[in-house]
Amino acid sequence: MDNYRQKYYPTILQAAHLVILYIFIQTIVDFPLAILDYYNDTEYLYNPVKKIVLGIGSVLFILIYGLRKSKSKVLEVFPMKFFNPLLLVPVVLFLMADHILLEEINMHVEKAIPPPPWFWELFNRIFESDYGWLGALVKVVVIAPIVEELIFRGIIMYGFMRNYPKFIAIFFSALLFALFHLNPWQFPATFILGLLLGWVMVRTKNIILSIIIHALNNLLVLLTITFWAEVKTHPLMLMEKQDLLKTSGLLMLFSIVLIYLLSIKRKKVKKQ
Repeated sequence: MDNYRQKYYPTILQAAHLVILYIFIQTIVDFPLAILDYYNDTEYLYNPVKKIVLGIGSVLFILIYGLRKSKSKVLEVFPMKFFNPLLLVPVVLFLMADHILLEEINMHVEKAIPPPPWFWELFNRIFESDYGWLGALVKVVVIAPIVEELIFRGIIMYGFMRNYPKFIAIFFSALLFALFHLNPWQFPATFILGLLLGWVMVRTKNIILSIIIHALNNLLVLLTITFWAEVKTHPLMLMEKQDLLKTSGLLMLFSIVLIYLLSIKRKKVKKQ
C-alpha cells in the first residue's frame, strides 16, 4: 500500500510510527510510575502536575516532529478553510443516531470478548478528574479533541490526502485513530468517528471543524454516562429495539446526505 506514492510525509507506515512514538513517550513515563504505585500504594501515575507536564510535552514533541518532517507550513498541515456552520446540525444528528447503534454493536463485541474489570476501571478514569465534572469536561471535551485532531486529522491526514486516494486516506486514518485507543471494546466507536472526521476533513479542509465535531461526540458520551438513568428511561429509548435501530440507521443516512450537500464547494464565477 505504501508503494502507491511515497512522496509526502507521512505515508501509512510513517503515520503508524508517529502514533507508536506518541504512545511510547507516554508509556516510558507511565509504566514505571504504575509499578511504583502498585507496590507502594501511591498515586503518582494520576498526579495532576505529572499529567499536565507529560501531556503538554509529548503533544508538543509529536506536533513539532511531524511538522518538520512534513516540510510544510502550519496552515497547510492544519487548514482552516471556510465551512458552512449548518453542517453541525446533521453532524449532531449523525452522532446521536450513531451512539444508539453503537450500543447494540458494543453488546455483541462484549459478548465475543468480555472486557476485564480493570478495563471498566480504566475507562471510568477517562471521565474522571481531580477537579470534578468541570475538570472532566475540559479533559474530555476540550483537551482530547484538540490533541487528537491536530495529530490525526492534521499531520496524518495532511500526508494521506497527498499520498493516497480519498477512500484510502479516510479509511487508514480512521483505522490508526481506532487502534490508537488500544482496546477492542472502544474500536467500533472510534473507528466510525474516525471515518466521519476523515471524510469531513477531506470535504471541508478545516481542522477547527474536526475539533468541534470530535468535541461534540465526546460531550454526548460524557452526558450519556453522567445522566444514564435519565437517558435509558427517555421515550425514544423505550421504543422496540428493531424500530429504534431502523430509525437510527435512517437518521444516519439522512445526516450523511445533508453533510454531503452542505459541504459542496461552490465554484467562483469569474466576472467578464
